[in-house]
Amino acid sequence: HFMRLEERRGAANCLLSVLFVCQAIIHVAAFSLPLQGHSAAAFATRGPLPLTSVKTGLSKPDKAGASKPRTDQHATMSSATTSNGVPDLQTESVSFLADHGVKISPLPVLGAEVTGLDLRAVKKDNHLLPVLQKEMAARGYLVFRGQGVLSGDEQVSASELFGGQEIHSTHGVHPAAPNKHIFRLSNDQEHGILGVGPQWHNDGSFVRAVFSHVGYHIVRVPENGGATTFCHQGAAFDALSEEEKEVWQRRVSINSNSGVIHPLVHEHPISGRKSVYLHLGMTGAVLEMKKGCDKVKGMDDLRLLDKDEMLQLFNRYNALLNDPAYSRDHQYAEGDCIFIDNLAIAHRASKEAHGDPQKQGLRILHRTTVKGMVDFDPPEQFSLPPVINVYGPNPFGAGVFIGGGIGFRWDPTIHMQN
Repeated sequence: HFMRLEERRGAANCLLSVLFVCQAIIHVAAFSLPLQGHSAAAFATRGPLPLTSVKTGLSKPDKAGASKPRTDQHATMSSATTSNGVPDLQTESVSFLADHGVKISPLPVLGAEVTGLDLRAVKKDNHLLPVLQKEMAARGYLVFRGQGVLSGDEQVSASELFGGQEIHSTHGVHPAAPNKHIFRLSNDQEHGILGVGPQWHNDGSFVRAVFSHVGYHIVRVPENGGATTFCHQGAAFDALSEEEKEVWQRRVSINSNSGVIHPLVHEHPISGRKSVYLHLGMTGAVLEMKKGCDKVKGMDDLRLLDKDEMLQLFNRYNALLNDPAYSRDHQYAEGDCIFIDNLAIAHRASKEAHGDPQKQGLRILHRTTVKGMVDFDPPEQFSLPPVINVYGPNPFGAGVFIGGGIGFRWDPTIHMQN
């Protein structure tokens, strides 16, 4: 009935250990329960994930203290949509970037500006990139401030951080361009190519896999304005009437130069957002699938739009994208380097961008284009090939079918140039 002194001490120590463990479990539970609730709300699944190898979502810091992107395929970040249909910046993104010395702030209407990040120093495996690309898909574009003047090679390297991560050079090279990948634009032909892109368009509409991202780096800021105008194509789709949404989703456009076929309405490959799409300066025809048809089984299920219908569509699209509720002019500042999600927003050069350099001041802009991540083909229910011979005989019967140049000229009073 009596224990030796050593046995009594051992029993006491054992009891104390059990008490400490119980206290620790209670302490951890008290802190973990509210965090679990927060995590479920903060990382609720919202729409499709990027079709790149890098997944979105944020994780807790690793042992070295640096946060890393989550690789859970079902983890995405939540965000709210503003009254104009353009999503707010995600609070998780803002906080995550701030923890790494990078500030992201919304611009009026759409887009966002980024400070504290030197594009020259960023590599393709940088863990900030999936967050930046996610916000670009949602807000349309990011302007990286204070970059100075990037060399041609530096701009190419920065462009290959996004989307397909490979440059797709498309146009002639101006003698003053720093390398073959830079499309140099100006309002003075001595310094760059004149008059490009005055109508709403998305770059690379003549290729099957439309460019994923496009870079615009201002090299010389004009003193009296020379903006690029951007429009959020997801918000534009939302602004359509229900009848228009139904009709437009039964249409595809045919590029007047290459014959590639693209949908008039598509789901964005990163955000999953339904968005409109039409090139107002390089479309030769528009095909419509018969109403009530689930899948095209023969030529009777498709028809070309006629001239009056094309005029109505193109003018409606132009007015739709001109709405200031979800479009804005970006006036460049020294050191601006913009990257746009080329399937989330359309763009056009402002009139001032092509203005007399004696009045506007000299404008020089370097553009780079990035290969697409996915083929931008007509939906399967159209039963169409991705490309047709737009220079050959019209295979669809009556309607507008134009090969070459700017395609269908919907307004003869305005300047049009690819």
